[in-house]
Amino acid sequence: MAHLGTGIGWRPEIADVVEAMPGVDWVEVVAENLCADHLPASLTRLRERGVTVVPHGVSLGLGGAERPDEGRLAALAERARLLDAPLVTEHIAFVRAGGALTASPALEAGHLLPVPRTRDALDVLCENVRIAQDALPVPLAVENIAALLAWPGEELTEGQFLYELVERTGVRLLIDVANLYTNQVNRGEDAARALDELPVEAIAYVHVAGGVLKDGVWHDSHAHPVPEPVLDVLADLASRVSPPGVLLERDEDFPRAAELRRELGSVRAAVARGRASAGTATATAPTGTAATAAGPVAAGGRPEAVPPASGRSRQRVAVAQASLLSALVADGPVPEGFDRTRVGVQARALAAKRAGIVARVAPELPRILGDSYRPLFLGYALGRPPGGGHRKDALDFAEHLLLSGRPENARRRNRLRAWWLERSGPAPLPGSPAARVARATRRVLLGG
Repeated sequence: MAHLGTGIGWRPEIADVVEAMPGVDWVEVVAENLCADHLPASLTRLRERGVTVVPHGVSLGLGGAERPDEGRLAALAERARLLDAPLVTEHIAFVRAGGALTASPALEAGHLLPVPRTRDALDVLCENVRIAQDALPVPLAVENIAALLAWPGEELTEGQFLYELVERTGVRLLIDVANLYTNQVNRGEDAARALDELPVEAIAYVHVAGGVLKDGVWHDSHAHPVPEPVLDVLADLASRVSPPGVLLERDEDFPRAAELRRELGSVRAAVARGRASAGTATATAPTGTAATAAGPVAAGGRPEAVPPASGRSRQRVAVAQASLLSALVADGPVPEGFDRTRVGVQARALAAKRAGIVARVAPELPRILGDSYRPLFLGYALGRPPGGGHRKDALDFAEHLLLSGRPENARRRNRLRAWWLERSGPAPLPGSPAARVARATRRVLLGG
């Protein structure tokens, strides 16, 4: 793996800051936020200066029971070619469940959710990773995620799960030390033990991010400064291997440029501290294969074959994931063995994230509703799964409020009605006659 150096997550809100920041060797960009035929001018300028840009996917759902969607894989491959990227990255997570494998409604989480560390889930993940590897033009690295809850009946630790994934597929790892710390706080999983069990030579690069402790639960917010315990985990990792790249993530509540520079300085200092504590220089991850003790390895640096996951394995994983996601977004019963309190915490966190996304997609809604926006949206979202995209979510929320006679303030309600009527018109008409009549009726009621 090529040496990347120290980088920062590129976001439109801090594009100018990133361009002007000294010492940024590379950047990472959310793949789904890029248009296939047009790069933001800031990224174009960075690439012209020789700054490496790595696309980071968030919607593939490699840990889901279904095989990876061909369209999403093609889009990720297209972004890699567009950026001339040395690799692409995704997450060990599921983001949707239900559908054909469970004969139940398809559900979207709108967030990265942890996979159960079971043999069934590992078999499914390994096959999905190999499908993705075959579809991508550059190497793939997969990221460990943060979790607010634990699956019952897990058979492997996180380190063991990741080790076997690498051993069986040769995939590289994107290790997020903030996520290791999150799981240490929330699930009692010692970060040092996870590092002990990891195939550290498979690391492509490292993520570092901030979070916040609320009611005894650590939220991996990407909206707060990186705390010292996370930097300690980074230093511990750096004492074991010299990571090819380290990247600072920030997604919300962006600070001033000087604060971002200080955080990058803290990241560099933690890496230097880890290397110094090792006593001797550690070797950078090998450039050939990410596989470790993988047995026979193909010319491309991957094990010769990964047995396909059985249909029964996929179905068992599908049922488990659909049951959990139903409890999180559709007010379904909490599956047996889960901590009900933590499931509630995760459900509220998903609803809060959804509220934030809708506020960015439709910024007029918080302006119209004022301080009542967030509590009204959270009340709407709990038990109503997202579907049809963020724009439709915003329109459905506004329609829900208007049909229930809210907001109570007549002026705000009239502004919300005008907003809804203006934006709901261009959407395609529903397919069935009954749906068209229902929509027409709603428009008459809301416009009256």
